[in-house]
Amino acid sequence: MTTATLLGVDEALTLSARGDGAAFGQLVREHQSLVFSLAYHFLRDRARAEEVAQEVFLRLYQNLRQIKSRPHLLFWLRKVAWRLCIDESRRNPAVAAVGLEEIAEPMTKPQESDPLLDGRLRQLVASLPAKARMMVILRYQEDLDFREIAEIMEIPVNTVKSGLHRALAVLRTKLDRTCGEIAP
Repeated sequence: MTTATLLGVDEALTLSARGDGAAFGQLVREHQSLVFSLAYHFLRDRARAEEVAQEVFLRLYQNLRQIKSRPHLLFWLRKVAWRLCIDESRRNPAVAAVGLEEIAEPMTKPQESDPLLDGRLRQLVASLPAKARMMVILRYQEDLDFREIAEIMEIPVNTVKSGLHRALAVLRTKLDRTCGEIAP
């Protein structure tokens, strides 16, 4: 295989498990934005997010034989990233200030919005407790449904629903306090 050859994810998984470094490199390149974006939005610190992403891919390399398909790989990457983000936030709970130039590329096309309000919402999401913050990120940034979030976080679906409901209520209250009533 040459590095110019693009493989399907399933084929790259098989070849990577057999020790093909180029195939593993392709897996990393194809999924690094997903892992980094998740870590960055949770930790709000580029250096810490890069460390978490590196650790995720190191663990992927160590566990390649257990990953069987693209959906399983995506689930596994999100789950490991979630756990490592929690571990990192417990080790170093300080939240760094983030400049607009440091914001990671979104996974979906951006909608037109108010940059000042977006910045305030990012700050408010960052102030949520770890589990609530991850639920909000997985739901609204990664666009996962309740079942997928429940599987990744290993909690019941109803816990995800109620946790998101409470987190959104807290965010609305904090936003109303800092910005006043927002007209539709």
